[in-house]
Amino acid sequence: MRRLILALTMAATVLAPAHAQEERNRSLLDMFGFGNERTERPAEAPAGERPVQRRLPFSQSEVQLSYAPLVAEAGPAVVNVYASQQVQARSPFMGDPFFEQFFNRQMPPRVQSSLGSGVMVDPSGYVVTNNHVIRDADEVRVALPDGREFTSEILLKDESLDLAILKIEADEPFPSIALGDSDALEVGDLVLAIGNPFGVGQTTTSGIVSALARTHIGISDFGFFIQTDAAINPGNSGGALVNMSGEVVGINTAIFSQSGGSIGIGFAIPSNMVRAVVDAAKGGSDYFERPYLGATFEAVTPQIAEALGMTRPRGALVASVAAEGPAASAGLRPGDVVLALNDRAIEHPDALGYRLATLAIGATARLGVLSQSEERSVAITLVRAPDGAAGGAVTISGTSPFAGATVETLSPRLAQRLRLPEQARGVAIVEIDRSSPAASLGLRPGDIVHEVNGEEIDSPQALETAAAVETRWWRFTLEREGRLLRQALRF
Repeated sequence: MRRLILALTMAATVLAPAHAQEERNRSLLDMFGFGNERTERPAEAPAGERPVQRRLPFSQSEVQLSYAPLVAEAGPAVVNVYASQQVQARSPFMGDPFFEQFFNRQMPPRVQSSLGSGVMVDPSGYVVTNNHVIRDADEVRVALPDGREFTSEILLKDESLDLAILKIEADEPFPSIALGDSDALEVGDLVLAIGNPFGVGQTTTSGIVSALARTHIGISDFGFFIQTDAAINPGNSGGALVNMSGEVVGINTAIFSQSGGSIGIGFAIPSNMVRAVVDAAKGGSDYFERPYLGATFEAVTPQIAEALGMTRPRGALVASVAAEGPAASAGLRPGDVVLALNDRAIEHPDALGYRLATLAIGATARLGVLSQSEERSVAITLVRAPDGAAGGAVTISGTSPFAGATVETLSPRLAQRLRLPEQARGVAIVEIDRSSPAASLGLRPGDIVHEVNGEEIDSPQALETAAAVETRWWRFTLEREGRLLRQALRF
């Protein structure tokens, strides 16, 4: 009889819920005199210390869970971007005085092409891609997954952000995908990367958000990347990083790799930054204009943090403040530390630059500032960078080393456009004809010309006059990326 009861108890263990079967077993054991043999139940472990419960899928529907519906929705809006440019071929005899007499014929140009990806973010035909995909292109074509191809217009490109906005036209709406809120991302969130790696065709890979706000990774001046382990390879540039709601949360831009292929470290530009650039293009601007504060910032070092009584180094240290600028009007002073912008923590100057760039000109920002060991809130109106004195641009002609360069007097707005410090002053090169003497010499936009053949250059007209002098010997001084370059050559 006792053996039969035990068998029934074991059968009940299989069929009954866990808590109900345990109570029933205890009752049966007490009924037949086994209560004294029962040991006390061990105390239940706290929730945070319980072992992870793993299980097999309960049903066929769970086995068949898939990203396919998400890809079907987002995939049609991810396009291929083909960029081509004509490059003047260099004669192998160029530079040799003897062979140039007989063989220095103009060689026909060759076509150089590149392939990348893009994302359709508006049914009217706005396409986001990377600037490096279409840099210096003479023609850019966009191919949709359904086989249609369109010649596109480049509306805006920004080298510092590595973003470009294209526009294509058709009689019907294009498939598009919405831009999500990249600030809502958390490390560990699932994401998909969709693009055209190695030109093999549209490819989807999955992964997670590995890190946020990555800086100083050597890709571009932009310093607020999303890091992901979703496989990104050459050709994925400009493609979409998609969250589980089917929204674009980033534009895939670069990878860290020693082999050229993915090793699980990829970087994407956050969608909130992309949205600001798209809005600028829709507003008719051909470049992305950032709000002007009239202040420069530096990182807070451990030594500075200790001197200011901070528990750890964080924030953006105010290094200088321009007179009559928004920062000065708001009461910011050198030595203050910006700790937050609109209630979002600022860990370093790159984070401050990113947060400011995503805000519209004319908006009011609220800064959390540490000033003289006290924290205070500062309201500051974001304005357009001033133009400075009107002078206009001048294009240098003739045969001097500066021929083909367009120069202009620097202002805060022009400095911002050329990715120069806002306080930079002088005469800067703003544009260069690719087939000009200036281009062949290696001059480039952003170079500041200080002196030519002993003459100080303080205006575009002064450079135009100096470049018109008939001479074969040239000495000049340029400033590039904060360094002075002195050149002496026969040209």
